Amino acid sequence: MRRRVIGIISLVILSLTMLLLAILLGSKRHPQLAGFETPGADVQPPRVLQVSMTSPLSKQCALKPVVKRPGTKTPYIRIDASQVTLSRFRQPSPEPPETLSETARSYTPREVIALADASNFGDRYFLDASGKPALLNPIVVLHETVGSATSALNLFRTYHPYDDDQVSYHTLIGRDGTVFYVVPPDKRAYGAGNSVFSGNSGTEAVRTNPQMPPSVNNFAYHISLETPADGNNNRSTHSGYTFEQYQSLAWLVAKTGIPDDRVTTHRQVDRSRSRMDPRSFDTAWFISLLNTFPRTNEIDLRCLPPTDGVS
Repeated sequence: MRRRVIGIISLVILSLTMLLLAILLGSKRHPQLAGFETPGADVQPPRVLQVSMTSPLSKQCALKPVVKRPGTKTPYIRIDASQVTLSRFRQPSPEPPETLSETARSYTPREVIALADASNFGDRYFLDASGKPALLNPIVVLHETVGSATSALNLFRTYHPYDDDQVSYHTLIGRDGTVFYVVPPDKRAYGAGNSVFSGNSGTEAVRTNPQMPPSVNNFAYHISLETPADGNNNRSTHSGYTFEQYQSLAWLVAKTGIPDDRVTTHRQVDRSRSRMDPRSFDTAWFISLLNTFPRTNEIDLRCLPPTDGVS
């Protein structure tokens, strides 16, 4: 009997020792993991709850990112796109001043609602992953589709449960100048991961996942131009964008009220230095067109402060 008791005690001690060794080895394998820019190759980052569980189209900010355990499935609320109207993307414009040119006073492009699937956009966060204020002054980031507008819009409408596949712009401008509204302006579109804006106030970015690089998405309004047919490649240039695209782009950016010095490109904010878009973009001509339109706040990027957890 005594030998049996000793054997049981020895077995318990051995099991506890092995468990302690496993914990110690595990902690040495990935020390301070949350402090790295990106996780190790064999470590899956935590899932982040990207969409408000009250309503994907609510104008309320999320308090801060909610990190979920690796391997858990992130739920998304489905959206009835037929219930979404143009007013969700921009408010009616005031009467433009008489001093503007007739073109600037009367120009309105064709506008189409092409709402993305709820998995491809999320809330803007009131606080970042560490609890610091995250709602910086807004910027506009310009992109190109590197493909047809139709293929890009179909991609945004496709359900993507995994973070790496989720992508969107707020707005897309077709070759004929049509403005497609994809993500409401007060929501966070996934247009530029691993990015930073360098402006008059220094470098600006927000980390919304402690294990991933910071980005500009939390305070950016992403606009993409449909690429011409000869731009479906990796060359640094193509034949450029149409006059209708530039005019619609100037009209759209003017409605955000965002100043010229906070309008940038994906190429400029990308930290990996691998992005070139928008290629063959005539910045000087765009700015000259932009300044012919009245600056308004019809497109408002601000979300409402969260009602819970903020004193």
